[in-house]
Amino acid sequence: MPSASNSLAVWLDHLEALHPRGIAGIELGLERVASVKARLGQTEKCPVILVAGTNGKGSICAMLECILLRAGYRVGLYTSPHLLHYNERVHVDGAAVDDARLVAAFAKVEAARGDVSLTYFEFGTLAAWEVFAAESLDAIILEVGLGGRLDATNIYDPACSIVSTIDIDHTEFLGPDREAIGFEKAGVFRRGIPAICGDPQPPASLLSRAATVGAPLQIMGRDFGFLKQDQQWMYWGVQGRRGGLAYPSLRGDNQLRNAACALAVLDALHASLPVAMKDFRQGLLEVELPGRFQVLPGRPVMVLDVAHNPQAARVLADNLGNMAFHPQTFAVFGMMSDKDIDAVIDALKERVTHWLPCTLEGRRAASADFLAGRLRAKGLTVVDEFSTPQAAWYAAQDQAGEGDRILAFGSFLVVAAALHALGRKA
Repeated sequence: MPSASNSLAVWLDHLEALHPRGIAGIELGLERVASVKARLGQTEKCPVILVAGTNGKGSICAMLECILLRAGYRVGLYTSPHLLHYNERVHVDGAAVDDARLVAAFAKVEAARGDVSLTYFEFGTLAAWEVFAAESLDAIILEVGLGGRLDATNIYDPACSIVSTIDIDHTEFLGPDREAIGFEKAGVFRRGIPAICGDPQPPASLLSRAATVGAPLQIMGRDFGFLKQDQQWMYWGVQGRRGGLAYPSLRGDNQLRNAACALAVLDALHASLPVAMKDFRQGLLEVELPGRFQVLPGRPVMVLDVAHNPQAARVLADNLGNMAFHPQTFAVFGMMSDKDIDAVIDALKERVTHWLPCTLEGRRAASADFLAGRLRAKGLTVVDEFSTPQAAWYAAQDQAGEGDRILAFGSFLVVAAALHALGRKA
């Protein structure tokens, strides 16, 4: 077994080998992780914000973190997956924690778990909380990894829960349709605890779950929302209206929906975490999140987006359509085989002129030749098939003209490869 003197890389290898059962090491359920939580004596000593949803979770978490930091609060943030380094998953006061703190936390979890076989994500969730417990934090933001009801983050009691959107993804774990998926995501709701839903048309299962558990639910478009106002926008909610807001620094019209969700959460928590208007504004202006419609400067224009399901692909297509004209768009494209690949291609086929399918690492990855076959079946132009996303990225750079556009999307792994190829940290 690793010890506190081992490197973070050694510990991560240990986590991957610890619980091989299930699909890609995923085995939903709270019994294992809750038992180790109890052994560690972990308790909630500050407001916890639990963020679930199909898309938009990462953006909402980043906005909440930035706004609360601007307001002077000490904040812990746990997200997944990471792009380049595992440390990205655990933030304290806006910065990724160092290897030493993660290793110390892993060692504590290892000592406490005994013969309990934790998954990679469960182990990491408990370790993140150990990092937070060593700090005097004012708020903790937890991004749900998968679903909600049976996700490891759901062992912690929130002061506010949010479901950003509900769409088709992870059907092998969450069910085949929005009703089944909505039920799983609504599992983060608690009796008497504010619940936010950023989907203006939530499935009946989510509404029923909120009513059954007695969670006071606010829904986008009914209880809160936003209005565009020329170069600014206005938020409205239970605490009134806030006008003259600058657009979030994160690109894309969908970020107004995410910003409205973040403000609804902070409105719900205003008694324990009051935030001034100047901090709302400044936080939204300063927020950063790599890989979410990230447009890099230079020619050709380069766009990075982790979109990996149909809903996210449709949002990406809309955002690409709102950009300036580019004669050709070269898409570096890799996906996992358990995703709805055809629907993702259909969402973007009008925005991409040249496709560069690539094979990603891992047994769940769709091969480049399979992706190429799906693209050719739809009559789309395939440049070539690539064994790695890095190779596809370099080929796109070679072929794109200065006025063209290069897009990398379909998985966190594709965006990470592009960042590596560009020599960027994020």
